[in-house]
Amino acid sequence: VDLDGIKGIVPRAEVSATVGRDGLPMPVASITKVNKKVQFKIKDIKQENGNVEVVLSRKDVEIEVKKWMFENLKEGMILSGIVRNMEQYGVFIDVGGGVTGLLHIEDISVARIMHPSERFKIGDKIKVMVKSFDRDTGKIILTYKELLGTWEDNIKEFREGTTVIGIARAREKNGIFVELRPNLVGLADHKPGVEYGEH
Repeated sequence: VDLDGIKGIVPRAEVSATVGRDGLPMPVASITKVNKKVQFKIKDIKQENGNVEVVLSRKDVEIEVKKWMFENLKEGMILSGIVRNMEQYGVFIDVGGGVTGLLHIEDISVARIMHPSERFKIGDKIKVMVKSFDRDTGKIILTYKELLGTWEDNIKEFREGTTVIGIARAREKNGIFVELRPNLVGLADHKPGVEYGEH
């Protein structure tokens, strides 16, 4: 690890608190951190012949964060997070010290989207709200749409009779749902040839 020109080393046993069958963190735990900023705790500082080497632990940070979360985390809390991975069903958010929560696709916005990449990209720093936290399993479920304002907040600038640009989303029997804002959806009459995502 580059610590502003000082060499840092993270022994494999200190890479993560999550271990495999051999009792050590899986190699992927190291590989996925390459070229990313990561939090560590200093375990030791070695000096030899004018060279400094700092021994670091990612595991200690994870353990400290998990302990804090077990004691303090509750539904409705707002956390800062970083988008780490995306799947069709949702986004994995690092909420601190490598602890990850899941943001399901239906909790990203009121407007339905087909994939989380329509809202986020890997590395985005976002605010999220804790939807639920299971202390037995450590599973954290997050939500984002609650932070985008209520229907009343989002409708304020819209007036009857004005022309607005929206994004075509779901097509139903009774019309096309149009996203005016991530948390504000309108219903338009059917129009042939309108595709998902079209403005």
